[in-house]
Amino acid sequence: MKRRLTTYAAAVLAALASVLFFVRPAYAATGLHISGRTIVEANGQPFVMRGINHPHAWYASQTSSFAAIKAAGANSVRVVLSGGRWTTNTASDVANVISMCKQNKLICVLEDHDTTGYGEDGAAYTLDQSVNYWIGLKSVLVGQEDYVVINIGNEPIGNTNPAQWTSATTAAIQKMRTNGFQHLLMIDAPNWGQDWQFVMRDNAQTVLNADTQHNTVLSIHMYAVFHTAASITSYLDYFQSRGWPLVVGEFGWQFAAGEVDDQTVMSAAVTRGIGYLGWSWSGNTDPILDMTTGFNPAQLTTWGQRIVNGTNGLKATAKQATIYGEGGGGPSTPPPTAGCAAAYTSIGQWNGGFQGEVKVTAGSAAINGWTVTLTFANGQAVTQSWNATLTSNGATVTARNAGYNGRLSAGATATFGFLGSWNGTNNAPTLSCTAS
Repeated sequence: MKRRLTTYAAAVLAALASVLFFVRPAYAATGLHISGRTIVEANGQPFVMRGINHPHAWYASQTSSFAAIKAAGANSVRVVLSGGRWTTNTASDVANVISMCKQNKLICVLEDHDTTGYGEDGAAYTLDQSVNYWIGLKSVLVGQEDYVVINIGNEPIGNTNPAQWTSATTAAIQKMRTNGFQHLLMIDAPNWGQDWQFVMRDNAQTVLNADTQHNTVLSIHMYAVFHTAASITSYLDYFQSRGWPLVVGEFGWQFAAGEVDDQTVMSAAVTRGIGYLGWSWSGNTDPILDMTTGFNPAQLTTWGQRIVNGTNGLKATAKQATIYGEGGGGPSTPPPTAGCAAAYTSIGQWNGGFQGEVKVTAGSAAINGWTVTLTFANGQAVTQSWNATLTSNGATVTARNAGYNGRLSAGATATFGFLGSWNGTNNAPTLSCTAS
């Protein structure tokens, strides 16, 4: 259940920096991982979370909810677990949760809810205790890196001494890596997840640097603190301008004056290519946050209708992870009979900047390398890139494969990405691909 802030300090976000700070991508051999500020699958295909939170720890019998959440259009589900603050979700139970996610072609975000409000709530666990819970589940988590994201601890610090979040979080990340976890890690903000004192915002780079695998995504929870479009977009833009990976791990809806602006959360996330996971499918003590009545997918509440069927909702914007085959996300081009083909996807844009992805597909024969030529018609300029070496000559940008992704078997793909600047118009570039 969620604790919504009744009071919070007013704060003004700093002006966006004009210089982009780039976070080096992790080149994970398998599994979901970070490339720039984007979550990508093992094959390099971007994955943008569009999902729902499910309170499994308190309603373990509601296993039909996984299929219902998939049917609602979600590509991911964030699953509430407990390591002892409530009834413990055992390794066998967690293995079954992962199985249900995979059966329903959902990416499974597992979160330990025990840490909620630590420092302010006397019953809350520390992040270190949460890591011990994950270590106890390691046998059912290893090998699931393509399907599972580990959200180490839900809302791990309350409003009492939120500054402790930085050291506690870096220690938790390092302990996860020391114990052999290769998964994409998700990190919640302090202040009951809402970061109204900007501890996560101001220490994000420190936390990201603590991960030796550069495979961590930050998570903001948007409730009463984020009750205006300006507060939402300013926060998201701050992270985007620095190239930091971010998702909206929880948010509710504007059911009363002064509450969260859910429509802006969804539209702003879609525009910026940021994932979102709404709270929650059902079972709240505050039923206004239920998307369904009594877990019945045939009885969507107002909130349920907004997130499932809204303009920027799940059915309109979610794309299934490509690990599950057909129905995966992102436009594609049929492979040519020989050589290679390239397809461009706009991940998102903002005032003066944008992010693009290009998927290279080998034809009917294996290739040893590839070169993609992008021609921009509107004066755009590339400022950062990953998974390829880019050079610019006026309107033309030439991308050559990196040392690790040039050799492709017939029909195989590789993806590279870049950040760029634009002014006035930002049309997609024309592309050509040559193979060696």
